[in-house]
Amino acid sequence: MVNAGAHVILMLFELRISYVQSLKDKRRVIKGLKDRLSSRFNISIAELGELDNWNMAILGVAMIGNDRKYLQTQASYIETLILEVKDIELIAVSKEWL
Repeated sequence: MVNAGAHVILMLFELRISYVQSLKDKRRVIKGLKDRLSSRFNISIAELGELDNWNMAILGVAMIGNDRKYLQTQASYIETLILEVKDIELIAVSKEWL
């Protein structure tokens, strides 16, 4: 395997979603967040946990690039954007570099 100086960051965001009354409401909120993040950042994003829980979600985000500092900056922007969403409370964030 050739190491081309690639850096990969994996992030997990544990979210609490307020004011939802059904899984349909939750999916609408999560889809909106995923669409907003995907259109603004070059990331892979998926809902990974708490799929049947109305008020909780776990989102996984992955980014790859050759500049670790740039990826760290982008990760901070993603976290800030999530914090700005009024119906979502960020409970925990975990980051892992590969």
